[in-house]
Amino acid sequence: MGASHPPRIVAAAWGLLVLNTLGSTGAQTILPLPRSLIQMVTMGALAAAFTLALAANLRLHVRASVFLFLLTLLLVPSVISSASLESGWGALFRCARLALFVGTLWLLSRWWDGGLAFVRHHIRMYLAVLATVAAGVLLSPATAFPDLYGGRLVGALWPLTPPQIGQYAAVVVGLTVLLVLGRRTDRASAAVVLVPALVLLALTHTRTATFGLLLGLLLAIGSLVLTSAAARRFFGWTVVCAAVAAVGFGSALQTWFLRGQSQEHFTSLTGRAKVWDALLAAPRTAFEHLFGAGLGDKSFGGLPIDNSWLAVYHEQGVTGVTLVAAVILVLGGVALLRPPSLARACAIFLIGYCAIASYTEAGLGDASPYLLHLAVAASLLAAPGAAASGPVSSPENTRQGVVPRRAHGSEVG
Repeated sequence: MGASHPPRIVAAAWGLLVLNTLGSTGAQTILPLPRSLIQMVTMGALAAAFTLALAANLRLHVRASVFLFLLTLLLVPSVISSASLESGWGALFRCARLALFVGTLWLLSRWWDGGLAFVRHHIRMYLAVLATVAAGVLLSPATAFPDLYGGRLVGALWPLTPPQIGQYAAVVVGLTVLLVLGRRTDRASAAVVLVPALVLLALTHTRTATFGLLLGLLLAIGSLVLTSAAARRFFGWTVVCAAVAAVGFGSALQTWFLRGQSQEHFTSLTGRAKVWDALLAAPRTAFEHLFGAGLGDKSFGGLPIDNSWLAVYHEQGVTGVTLVAAVILVLGGVALLRPPSLARACAIFLIGYCAIASYTEAGLGDASPYLLHLAVAASLLAAPGAAASGPVSSPENTRQGVVPRRAHGSEVG
């Protein structure tokens, strides 16, 4: 048990953070939504999330967190580079957004106690997002599978791209599978979640999300194999099913994997490699090399960068890359040092997924779903039983004369 069970207002704040990170650009929707309206909704959601988190934590009790400390430090190169206005006034606006985002996580860290509460919040919120995607398919299949995206599934009610939907579905599937293995949910309830999420993932034809799901689960289940018979059985059946699928459905899997692309297009990572080469070859001053060009829309030359490390290098320089690498290494290192448990396995899955996806998706250096995934991992790796900074009492503790201990030292979560 942690300091206290998160109240419902915390779940509401988490849901608003998810809404904020959905973005304002993407596919065409059934009802055209002006980008200004979407931005108003997403930014309003962030402001509301901060307000709710503050209302739930008026005494500002927070967990000492290396993860959040590193994210706070990331604001330094972001502000320094954005102050030059090389990326326009929007860079400073994005810095303010990142600061409010990190501030909200600090306020919510009071309830980071190594429990699964935030895992369940995470699953529920992204299930709600996936439900809107499924509703869009039913209402307008033509809009949900546009030719612009090669017939891949997009959001028809909210402008979501195939990689976004694939990411949300993969994270929901991975965490739900782990909850089943840990006997924290029954198989019938899990099937209601897993089957639709897997179908949506398949319809997006998103390779990054699929690889992230498979390799993330491999790492997570591997961490449970020595202590969980259910994990060993699942791992064995997975290997058998994978072998059968490779032999019996090899041609269909190859077709799905290639998405009708030529070999040249595939080897250039759908054109990403050309953008990456141009970004690395572009001349930079010593200041830009150290601090970047300021927070932008994760693009270079009008084309998306689609790589977290190069996006951070472009916008926050080698200083930002160092801090983001430290975030991954610290979380990964702490996860390896923790004893085997379901919470540790879920954290390993999320860290592994973000690390894998960072190669072809941007987002680790700014307010994004990837930072939310890592925040959930940090909450899972927080030492259980330690109180937040400042005394946290409950009616039960008061009646029994129990005084929670203060946290000593620094927690990763």
